[in-house]
Amino acid sequence: MEGSRVVLNNADGDREKSISGDGRPPIPNSIAGRGAYLHCLDSGGTPPLSAKSLVRHPSLVRSRASEISFEPRLNLDDSDAEYVPLLRSGAWADVGSRSNMEDVYVCADNMMNDYGLSGSSESPSAFYGVFDGHGGKHAADFACYNLPRFIVEDGGFPQDIERVLSSAFLQTDAAFAEACSTDADLASGTTALAALVIGRSCRSLVVANAGDCRAVLCRRGKAIEMSRDHKPVCLRERRRIEASGGYVYDGYLNGQLNVARALGDWHMEGLKDDDGGPLTAEPELMTTRLTEEDEFLIIGCDGMWDVFLSQNAVDFARRRLQEHNDPLMCSKDLVDEALKRKSGDNLSVVVVCFQPEPPPNLVVPRGRVHRSISAEGLKELQSFLDDLDI
Repeated sequence: MEGSRVVLNNADGDREKSISGDGRPPIPNSIAGRGAYLHCLDSGGTPPLSAKSLVRHPSLVRSRASEISFEPRLNLDDSDAEYVPLLRSGAWADVGSRSNMEDVYVCADNMMNDYGLSGSSESPSAFYGVFDGHGGKHAADFACYNLPRFIVEDGGFPQDIERVLSSAFLQTDAAFAEACSTDADLASGTTALAALVIGRSCRSLVVANAGDCRAVLCRRGKAIEMSRDHKPVCLRERRRIEASGGYVYDGYLNGQLNVARALGDWHMEGLKDDDGGPLTAEPELMTTRLTEEDEFLIIGCDGMWDVFLSQNAVDFARRRLQEHNDPLMCSKDLVDEALKRKSGDNLSVVVVCFQPEPPPNLVVPRGRVHRSISAEGLKELQSFLDDLDI
């Protein structure tokens, strides 16, 4: 992975692509590779980071990884203990049916080099993120650049990863609020999902999510959701919103926003203030230990999940990777398929492969065949018998 470079995408073009990992540099065009990275750094003269103190609303209860069910593998055999994933990633984006592109993604297969970390066996190996902007792209651009910086500059990183990730999301949100206070034109919001591969020999996958982007792990062909969509109508989110003085109207937070968690949106009345509010930037975290059964990870904005079920996306991506074993082509295949399925939003997808070989064919044991008739069939049969007038 020494040849990899960080790839940030925040261009406004209709189609955007990048690939990194396994010694292959990003595609050298105007919207991928180092050019996009520099454009992100220089976009709009973003004010410097703020040391503003952070206050969490007392009604907000953070979900720790230990409280979330994700089917952990507790008993590792000798082969698992020796397993080290080989990271390869690719990403693709399309403006879709929208007039403007507000999605941003980042792929860094070698976080040690990309963010200037000191050499340590416990240092993270990789960072991947998707940011889905709304009301403009400034918040997504700001989070794409600043979130990983807040993570690596925290003194507790990477040992205290859960606290560090939560703090980084909140610091990014507070810093963007200060940026908006000096430049009202920046006012906007963004969902954020970050995935890190960390620990000795790159063994743990940690996902932090605030919003409705989604990360799905393929474990031997089975979709394992590594994030939860934060919609206002979800019972847990509705309870938190109402405890924070907000309400849900027609599926929208305070009748204004269709996500329950996001960075930014400080300009929207009644959603955020220094003491908290119904809209929070606090992420939920999920973690799992990678084994040889883990094949790839899909990260996508809600535009993809509007037309893909998690298992459906894993099945589709798995077939494509069996054909070409290329994460870039796989991410493009997912975007193109979402367009065919009439997704009505911007589309951004990151695919991270953990194995050098394509996913293997799975042999499903043949069991006894159980024949049954569906409810619809029973209804049609009853209708047929009624028509006989016996």
